[in-house]
Amino acid sequence: MSETHMNERPTLILPDWPAPSTVGAFVTTRESGPSQGAFASFNTAYHVGDAPGSVDRCRRLLSAELDDARPLLWLNQVHGAAVQQDYRAAFAEQPPRADASVAFDKGYACAVLTADCLPVFFCDRQGTRVGVAHAGWRSLAGGVLEASVAALGQSPDELMAWLGPAISKAQFEVGPEVFETFVAVQPEAESAFEPSPYRLGHYMADIYRLARLRLERLGVSHIGGGHFCTACEPRFYSHRRDDGHTGRMASVIWLR
Repeated sequence: MSETHMNERPTLILPDWPAPSTVGAFVTTRESGPSQGAFASFNTAYHVGDAPGSVDRCRRLLSAELDDARPLLWLNQVHGAAVQQDYRAAFAEQPPRADASVAFDKGYACAVLTADCLPVFFCDRQGTRVGVAHAGWRSLAGGVLEASVAALGQSPDELMAWLGPAISKAQFEVGPEVFETFVAVQPEAESAFEPSPYRLGHYMADIYRLARLRLERLGVSHIGGGHFCTACEPRFYSHRRDDGHTGRMASVIWLR
């Protein structure tokens, strides 16, 4: 393998969860890869303004990190709660409008793109079903985790989840509408907010705690991860830190 190709390979984060050996999963970082400028070094998103050829290259390198040549199920993420389950139709058209996907066989890998929003990985304890959700605050409030758990079709106590890189509470200031949206549905969500020291009437939101509260309410008890900060750590893309001009990490999960 050439030195150039080695330098282009993505630097990956592997979930630290006790998933069965039949489950493969990772999150890309921006530490190495072919992307340039504001998108350096491993941008996997076409919609952010990066050169399409560079994104093509990143996606080919990403596919090479899987066990085989299976396709990746990319989504047109809209900050909603839809879960893509019919992958045959998805590959026949443009990327489906959804913010999560699940897989019950080895035909494809599930993927979501993030740059501050929370990627949530799922698998069952038997290692026969996997999924991943894009959980920004809108999709989280809209029920994307509930929809994902339902789509997996297993009892929640048979599932485990891992919370990938997202913005931390210290960096995530939100308006009162976000606070009100979550607390109206789940009063205990108030514990995930603190008054902002920067603007009156605003809050610092803990998206990791909000996700955990939703999952625990569903009955998912094995939840790992949740200790990153995309806005603080330069190895991650951050929409908020970089004023919206940045790339996206890919969170990928599949059945081996």
